Amino acid sequence: MRFPNIKSVKFGYYVRHWTVLGLLLIGMILLLGRALQLQVLDNSRLQAEGRARQVRIVAVKPVRGRILDRRGEVLAISTPVDSIWADPQILSSSNTDLKALTEALELSSGQIESQLHRYADKKFIWLRRHLPPATARLVLDLNIPGVFTLREYHRYYPAGLNAGHVLGFTDIDDHGQEGVERAFDRHLSGVEGKKRVLQDARRTVIEDIDRIKPVYHGRDLVLSIDLRLQTAARRYLAEAVQAHGAAGGSALLLDARTAEVLAMVNLPDFNPNDRSEITGGHFRNRAVTDIYEPGSTVKPFTLSLALSTGSFTPDSLVETSPGFYRIGGWTIHDIKDYGSLTLSRVLIKSSNIGTAKIAMEMAPEELYQTFRDIGFGQITGVELPGEQAGILPNRQRWRASEHATMAYGYGVAVTPLQLARAYGILAADGVMLPVTIRKREQAPSGRRVIPSDVVTEINAMLEKVVSPEGTAQRATVPAYRVAGKTGTVRKLSAEGGYRDDSYQALFAGFAPVSDPRFVVVVVIDEPGLDQYYGGEVAAPVFAKIMTDALRLRGIPGDGDNNTNQIVFSKLEADLGA
Repeated sequence: MRFPNIKSVKFGYYVRHWTVLGLLLIGMILLLGRALQLQVLDNSRLQAEGRARQVRIVAVKPVRGRILDRRGEVLAISTPVDSIWADPQILSSSNTDLKALTEALELSSGQIESQLHRYADKKFIWLRRHLPPATARLVLDLNIPGVFTLREYHRYYPAGLNAGHVLGFTDIDDHGQEGVERAFDRHLSGVEGKKRVLQDARRTVIEDIDRIKPVYHGRDLVLSIDLRLQTAARRYLAEAVQAHGAAGGSALLLDARTAEVLAMVNLPDFNPNDRSEITGGHFRNRAVTDIYEPGSTVKPFTLSLALSTGSFTPDSLVETSPGFYRIGGWTIHDIKDYGSLTLSRVLIKSSNIGTAKIAMEMAPEELYQTFRDIGFGQITGVELPGEQAGILPNRQRWRASEHATMAYGYGVAVTPLQLARAYGILAADGVMLPVTIRKREQAPSGRRVIPSDVVTEINAMLEKVVSPEGTAQRATVPAYRVAGKTGTVRKLSAEGGYRDDSYQALFAGFAPVSDPRFVVVVVIDEPGLDQYYGGEVAAPVFAKIMTDALRLRGIPGDGDNNTNQIVFSKLEADLGA
């Protein structure tokens, strides 16, 4: 039996001992070296990377200012919503949770995958915007890496389609696109701020660290619009458009003392809360963007020029027989042979022949300047986008037919708002006031464009237009004296010339005559051929809008005392109810 060599055993033991000890020593040296690298040599870089993963500079979105009517009713307001976004470098298109994410966001199959492939080199893509916070929370509860939320704001319009054209709307980024939203975008939008925040791995803000740049929220905007009158005007206009099978229409209500726009409606209209199936033409605010030949509604201004010259008086006689008048190759017609008319009755009966003959006694340049003075051919400056200046031709050499037809509203084109401003001059004793869509605290100063004594004579004639002997009997308002003028205009065809089967019916006026408070203009576009005259179609809408305005403001009547008592008894009953 052989025994192991004692020396060999001891040698092997020492070799293993020192080998293990050496390995432990080397391991400790490596660990100490790595610790030195992390804690000393790379400390600054690693701390910066750690901060970059947790500390972020984020934008602070301002809340868009509210839009209010003159009584403080909210017309537009921003509500908080959450938008879902993703980092394509974290959220992989092969992620097994994409199906659940797609269902939660109610997206079509494969939509997220295609976005991730398309923007694979980006760090930010939108998945779904403007979700209710509760819905966004359900998405985040899926705990899918690379999916995050961002707080935004969605614009809401409580008045819906009643004020769509005036207010306009914003895009998904809350920038104004139409109407007041666009015109006053800088006033409403505010200034974005920045802050430094601490975030977790899901980029949820844990703590605000400091504010780098303060956020300035948008300012509120108070309009001159009275929502009660705006709603009423739209209702009455819609009833007339439907009843007469018309293509559309516009209605305007101005405060005669301040030139504030109290109501501005158009049809067709749109609901700014739901624009998914609305065509672009519906967004157009026709009261400021569309121009029309005003027809007989300009006759008061033609006759005001005649009276201002001193060559005519209200009793001056004008021969209109035999019911037509040929001038410069153009034939002017009245609806009947009125015979000899005084200047007053030329306006009351709305005689084209009488108006043309009166105008021909004056230079065409004088008529042009009169129309220019009352604001035709110039924007009103109402601060709404797309406003048109209209058409007011200025010739070096006028043809006789151009001179004559311009006198009764052909060959010149205006917007409904321009026409309302012009009638505001008659309501303000000959002074033109600047029109506004913003609420005023006091009446503005204006400039005189028609002599006061002439305005008195013209208004007396316009009051008789709204009487049994005039063309606007249906514009009467019980208990109030009303002044106004009808207009019926043939529309131009695309090929040139006037159509025999297409008209526009107009009415413009104000009340009460003794102390004018409101101006109303109504335009009905293409009413049916069974009734298309301004006195039949537009005048009743005027009467309804004016009645509501006078009653809601509690304006005392200036008409028959017995009728006054009946109307105000009814008003008291309504208010009491």
